[in-house]
Amino acid sequence: GADSLRQLGARDVNGAASPGAEDIGAIMPTARPIGEAKRTHQAGVVASAPARSGAKRALDLVVVAAAAPVVLPLGLVIAALVKLTSRGPVLFGQQRVGLGGRRFTMHKFRTMRRDAERVLQDDPALWKDYVANGFKLPAESDTRITPLGRFLRRSSLDELPQVLNVLSGAMPLVGPRPVVPDEVPNYGDRRDVYLSVRPGITGAWQVNGRSNVFYPDRVDIDAEYVRDWSVWLDVKILVRTPVAVLSARGAF
Repeated sequence: GADSLRQLGARDVNGAASPGAEDIGAIMPTARPIGEAKRTHQAGVVASAPARSGAKRALDLVVVAAAAPVVLPLGLVIAALVKLTSRGPVLFGQQRVGLGGRRFTMHKFRTMRRDAERVLQDDPALWKDYVANGFKLPAESDTRITPLGRFLRRSSLDELPQVLNVLSGAMPLVGPRPVVPDEVPNYGDRRDVYLSVRPGITGAWQVNGRSNVFYPDRVDIDAEYVRDWSVWLDVKILVRTPVAVLSARGAF
């Protein structure tokens, strides 16, 4: 958990401001555009070193450009399979909390039946299990997940569309895991630490157990990432991510 992150630690690096999130709602008709999202009211939150770093933004763009020849064709194949194997949109969008408390729409390939959100909200017992399990349900007990969706989740391929969030500036490749608004209180007196940085596709939480890491350990890992951040730390996490994904440890 947090001890593993200490081994990756490095010094802070400051830089230029990263661009803000753009409105990409047109490509996801079932989700609200980033530009019209509401804010979680958090006055006085100061952007941390990773949120201000131009070097971090440059790393994101270089890695995305290098991976594009593989990611783009793979994404098109997955999109076709999602469309052919179940009813509903190809992409799923959900409100998450970003830098400064700003809410944005995080994109994934849809892995559930199209009425999954309504089923969750209308079933008190299911919602209770969802909250108790860190705002996620184990795939083996979640009947809303499609057969293809189980594979996409296990392999983390459902997260490929988050590259759109990276390009828009709402997310970097590396950062704390994006949380839903109901999760923010779990950060307690370190809520401002979480809100001082953009959440990422992967991060220290991802390479240290993913869904096997629960609160408050998750808070400790995120806080240490912000405190010890450097571009080199991001590179190390990116290198470790494929191993974490292939091992499927903690994947739901």
